[in-house]
Amino acid sequence: MASRGSFHVFALVALLAAACSSGDDDASGGDGSGDGAGSADATPLEGACASGAAIPDTGMRTLSFGGRERSYLLHIPSGYDRAPTALVLNFHGFTSNPTQQEYFSVMSDAADREGFAVAYPQGIGNSFNAGACCGTAAQDSLDDVGFTGAIIDAVAAEMCLDPARVYSTGFSNGGFLSHRLACELSDRIAAIAPVAGVMGIDECAPSRPVPVLHFHGTSDPLVLFNGGGVSGFPSVEDTISGWAERDGCTGERQVSFEQGDARCERWDSCDQGSAVELCVIDGGGHTWPGGLVPLAAGKTSHDIVATDRMWQFFAEHPMPGQ
Repeated sequence: MASRGSFHVFALVALLAAACSSGDDDASGGDGSGDGAGSADATPLEGACASGAAIPDTGMRTLSFGGRERSYLLHIPSGYDRAPTALVLNFHGFTSNPTQQEYFSVMSDAADREGFAVAYPQGIGNSFNAGACCGTAAQDSLDDVGFTGAIIDAVAAEMCLDPARVYSTGFSNGGFLSHRLACELSDRIAAIAPVAGVMGIDECAPSRPVPVLHFHGTSDPLVLFNGGGVSGFPSVEDTISGWAERDGCTGERQVSFEQGDARCERWDSCDQGSAVELCVIDGGGHTWPGGLVPLAAGKTSHDIVATDRMWQFFAEHPMPGQ
C-alpha cells in the first residue's frame, strides 16, 4: 500500500471549497453533546423513541473520544416524529469540513425528502485516518473507526435511531474511510457508498457481507481510476473486485443504470442479500456526481445524482437479521 509521502496531491481538493464557508480543525458547536466512550451511560434508544422525548435540533455536536473533543454536524430531517430513523454518516474529503460536505453532496435536502438523519463528522486536521489516505504521519494513530462508533452511540442517545439502518458515505478521504468502516465496523454499518475514494488498508475482514456502491470518474486526477500514479492507490476495479469476493458475489455484473456519461454495473447474486455496484462517470473528475461543486477538479456529471442513488441502495440494504 502506498505511503503518505505523496498525500500532498490531495491539496487540490481545497479548491472545491473556495465558494463555501471554511471550517476550523475539529470545529465544534454548542447544540448538544455526547460521550461515545461512555455509551453505556447514554440515554437508551427506547427513551429517545418515547412519545414524550425531546425533538432534537439540527446543529453541531461535540463528544469526548480518545482524549479529545470531537465534533460532527447532525441534520435532523424535517418531520422527524420519534419513529425509528435511518442515519447516514457522510465524511468530508481531505482539507474540507462538515459544512462543505453538506453543501457539495446536497444530502440534507434528500434527508428531508426521504426522512433520514445525516451526521457530517469533522476530521482532526480536516482529515480522517483511512489508511493510505490522507493527512500526516501523526494522524496514523487516530482511531476514526472508534470515533464513528461514538457518533452512532451519541445520535442514538438523543433521537430514535434504527440500528439496522446506519450507513456510510464520503468523498475522497471520506470515501476511503467508508471502505475502512465496512471492513472494521461491519457489525454497525449496514452498507456503504463511497465517492472518489478507494480501499486504503491492506487487510479487510468484515464480519458479514457488506453491500457496497462505489462512484468514480474515469478522469479523476487525484484518485486515479486505474490506480498507481504518484499516490500509488489501488485501482477502482481492484477495490470493487475485492468487495465482490468478500461478499461471495457470483456471475457477471449487470448494467443497473445507464444515462449520458454515467453507467452503473451491479452484482446482485451475493451472500446474505448483499450487492456490489460500481457507477462510473466517463470523463468524470474528482467530484460528487450530481452535487454542487463551484470549483471542480474535473468534470461533474449531471446524468446521475449520487446522493439519490445511494439512498435508494441504502434503503434496499438494512442490516440483515434485525
